[in-house]
Amino acid sequence: MANVKLVLRKETKKDGTSPLAIRITKDRKSSYIYLEYSIKEDDWDVKNQRVKKSHPNSTRLNNYLATKVAEALNRSLEIETERKDVSSKTVRQKIKPNGGATFFAQADLYIQNLEKDGKYNRYTADKPRVKHFKEFLKGENIAFTDITIPLLERFKGYIKTELKLSERSAINHLVVIRSVFSQAIKSEIVDRKYYPFGAGKISIKFPDSLKIGLTPEEVNAIETIELPTGSFENHCRNLWLFSFYFAGMRISDVFRIKWSDIQNGRLFYSMGKNEKGGSLKIPEKALKIIEQYKGDRQGVEDYIFPELKTLTDKQDKFIEQRRIMNMTSRVDKTLQNVIANQAGITKRLTMHIARHTFGNISGDRIPIQMLQKLYRHSSVTTTIGYQANFVNKDADDALDAVLNI
Repeated sequence: MANVKLVLRKETKKDGTSPLAIRITKDRKSSYIYLEYSIKEDDWDVKNQRVKKSHPNSTRLNNYLATKVAEALNRSLEIETERKDVSSKTVRQKIKPNGGATFFAQADLYIQNLEKDGKYNRYTADKPRVKHFKEFLKGENIAFTDITIPLLERFKGYIKTELKLSERSAINHLVVIRSVFSQAIKSEIVDRKYYPFGAGKISIKFPDSLKIGLTPEEVNAIETIELPTGSFENHCRNLWLFSFYFAGMRISDVFRIKWSDIQNGRLFYSMGKNEKGGSLKIPEKALKIIEQYKGDRQGVEDYIFPELKTLTDKQDKFIEQRRIMNMTSRVDKTLQNVIANQAGITKRLTMHIARHTFGNISGDRIPIQMLQKLYRHSSVTTTIGYQANFVNKDADDALDAVLNI
């Protein structure tokens, strides 16, 4: 059993006082929970673990200390009843977790972890979502136990009516709150019984989005428009076509392709989103695109495309994702404003549309298991759901069966 004791620490502050702390000892190892008060050594009764009457606020301070020790002792007994094999450090963490028990203290840690893990896209998206929740609460902090279903329903309405954002954006805001809540539960800062998400509570369900890909004729128009060799416009077309030729490879993965990834006429790469690996035969059309960049090759570990070549720290994932996001925005603007216009395409044209285009053209002609492999989906269910956006034959035939009478 852990021993819980009130002590005066030996370190001395500039004003001559030393901090009061609760010492938790288990298996001859100790951990400390520092309290809010410091006193002079002469005012401390070591034997009775009390503040002497010589201290001006001894009675009030002793009552406070007795309460804190009782709380720590009770929590320690609860923990050791549930788990016998725990250390003093574990008991201390359960009694007084790091980071605070309020939502925004944990939200700050959540945002810091995104930055530390190099997740720039989520960092830039989730940081303002936390800010919106704080604005909704008029700048006040909130305990996890006060984040109720009615409160979240009102927040969702606030996002849509006050901020004029979409249903999908409102759901994304709730996802951030759920992520912070899950982090707090994992750290045992809040009990799972207060979790406001799941069956019978707040449901996280994204609305269906409209996915429209290009036709084979429109892809051919992109392939055949005349653009100056070496121009940025031609480079943007190359990126889009390269993505399409590899089943709609995500732009972040296109940027990361290196010369060393090409072996024996195949392209080997792992998808950054879920680290699913594999290889694909390099189509002749993709080989012709690659040939255009051989003159800038600076070794086998060099990138094929130029976007990431100038990164000073290629190990910093946060900076890498920031560069990818900025360059993707620039490429998308050129695709929409220049390439689409010259190719006579009226549909939206971005890098992500290359993925929709492959899905649209493949339709139901490729077995779903093969499409899962091409898309690098972790689950075939994801592939079925995605491809359903582009398979319309059965619905069209059913409609014709009624109307063609």
